[in-house]
Amino acid sequence: MEVDIPQALARLAPTLGGTGVEAVQRLSGGASMETWAFTLTGASDPREMILRRRSGPFDEATARSTSLATEAALISAAAKVGAPVAPLVRLCEPDDGLGEAHITARIGGEALGRKIVTDPRFEAVRPTLARQCGQILAQIHSASADGIPLKRSDAAEELDRYEEVYRQSGAQRPILELAFQHLKKHTPPPVADVLLHGDFRNGNLMISPDTGVAAVLDWELSHLGDPAEDLGWLCVNSWRFGRSDRPVGGFGDYGDLLAGYAQAGGAPVDLSRLRYWQALGSLKWGVMCLMMYSSYAAGAESSVERPMIGRRVSETEIDLVNLLEAGL
Repeated sequence: MEVDIPQALARLAPTLGGTGVEAVQRLSGGASMETWAFTLTGASDPREMILRRRSGPFDEATARSTSLATEAALISAAAKVGAPVAPLVRLCEPDDGLGEAHITARIGGEALGRKIVTDPRFEAVRPTLARQCGQILAQIHSASADGIPLKRSDAAEELDRYEEVYRQSGAQRPILELAFQHLKKHTPPPVADVLLHGDFRNGNLMISPDTGVAAVLDWELSHLGDPAEDLGWLCVNSWRFGRSDRPVGGFGDYGDLLAGYAQAGGAPVDLSRLRYWQALGSLKWGVMCLMMYSSYAAGAESSVERPMIGRRVSETEIDLVNLLEAGL
């Protein structure tokens, strides 16, 4: 059923502490998820907010992503341990007329990864971002997930899951084959599970040119697992946006990331373990790129974005060769 978002938000304004809304604008959205910006007006100073809502079907039991209720609980849990987030304003209820949705404060800054690594506005904070990211990940990993319905995964399970997808695709990519074999033989021993963000990378961080990381965004892939998974994902070359010389997000170095993590109370993580998860991250992204191209080739998707991303599988293969040659 179509929802008139401006009208529904206007009806909800008194519940949010205002009298009306203005500047309602859809920012992004795919087949099942939408993001809207709006300004709450009324009793106090105008407040900029973000509505995130699901417009398509969703089954949390079978999906890799979380429900928006779970996402709201994760944001609140992260805020309790001091991690920078967009504060939760409201988890929407059925009577709100918005469907499955939540509302957060809007945080100023820049989230486009390429701008963060190249724009002169960020020159002053860029050298501090890797250490900041380490500190923030230590905070997230210390948060309690009690009562939050999250799945768990480890390296062996991730390898099995993505190899199954790869085999079903019928693709034959020698570098990916080699990476699966190598990573299976060198799977690190398990460690105690922590709460993981699941997609902590340049592009999912709101960066202020004055203070650095202002908020961690996009919590829908959160799960329980190895803390090195989050640390390694941030270092995948695809999220460096052309600055391959800076292994952490295109803006920093491993040493600063791990030092920040330890400084904020994170359990020690060896660089070798981080680089294992970095390689696994590159392999996973390579398989995802293959799937995006396959969906376009099969006619399931018509957007040219899919084959454009699909071409990037070759980038992940170069990354994997470099990592394998370096011995991870």
